[in-house]
Amino acid sequence: MSHLILQSPVLVPDIIEKIAAIVQADGVQELGPTAVRILNADASETSTVQALCASNRIDFAFLDRIQLLRDCKILAMDMDSTLINIECIDEIADMAGRKAQVAAITEAAMRGEITDFSDSLTQRVALLEGVPASALEQVYDERLRLNPGAERLISTAKQHGLKTLLVSGGFTFFTERMKSRLGLDACHANVLEVNNGLLTGKVVGTIVDSKGKASHLQDLAKQLNATPEQIITVGDGANDLDMMALSHYSVAYRAKPVVQQQARYALNVSPLDAIINWFRLSH
Repeated sequence: MSHLILQSPVLVPDIIEKIAAIVQADGVQELGPTAVRILNADASETSTVQALCASNRIDFAFLDRIQLLRDCKILAMDMDSTLINIECIDEIADMAGRKAQVAAITEAAMRGEITDFSDSLTQRVALLEGVPASALEQVYDERLRLNPGAERLISTAKQHGLKTLLVSGGFTFFTERMKSRLGLDACHANVLEVNNGLLTGKVVGTIVDSKGKASHLQDLAKQLNATPEQIITVGDGANDLDMMALSHYSVAYRAKPVVQQQARYALNVSPLDAIINWFRLSH
């Protein structure tokens, strides 16, 4: 038997009771105003639960057991549209009036329609040629916001001894600021080339693509001797899938369909810190 966690900004008691009856639960435990734990649920009813949850804007997670958060070792996250609310490259392009062109390529890459991420990034960065480097600061100050629950998820993970890793197909200008702002342990992203205060339209060094993200996570897992059951990964686009495949707790956050299909868990309506409710914080 499994535990079933249901979370939503608005949990309707009738729906919770209906789901509890479908999974033949032993009881319902309140975890707070937006979350409940359904005890000893029959996981064979997953498809019925999924349909009910989708139509009632509820996030669900079947868990074989509720483990201690401190038994995990790594929280690895994507940045753009996962940790933060924007795709930085699209907003930089907007400063040069080229957002539509760049965003179309970004969207296709995230949906998995462009399978070569490096190629898609090279195409998009080329469209940034001549943009003042000061546009990056402007995007950071005026448009970049942390997604709801991001700060609490990271601070809680850190309190419980997890190493926090940010792996992004975006740019170091933003990941380094996230690192200092949130106290992250490690960040990996792409370096934009700047010459005379202008972007050259090129990336310096090796591009952090899907395999690059996975490789950075593998390195950290090796260092910490972390098993997949001790790794939480969060992403939204196709280039997060290799990284997510390395963890038991793979979370699709407001994700593209290809990611929803392959991740073990999804947060479509709840904030990022909803992940905390899948774990025990103390004995």
